[in-house]
Amino acid sequence: MSEEVKSKIFDHLFTTKAVGKGTGLGLAIARQIVEETHGGKLSFNSVLGNGTEFIIEISL
Repeated sequence: MSEEVKSKIFDHLFTTKAVGKGTGLGLAIARQIVEETHGGKLSFNSVLGNGTEFIIEISL
C-alpha cells in the first residue's frame, strides 16, 4: 500500500473504496478491540505491489 494509505489505514471512516461503497470502520474498530479490550497491538507490514501482512499481538 502507498505511504499515504499507510498513514491513514487505522483512521476512523478512512476507506479506499468509492464513495458509498464502504464505511471505513473495519480496521479502526479492529484496532480498538485489540488494543482497548485486550491490551494488545494491531500493526502491519506492507510493501507496495507485493502485499500486506497484519499482525495481532495479545498477551496470554
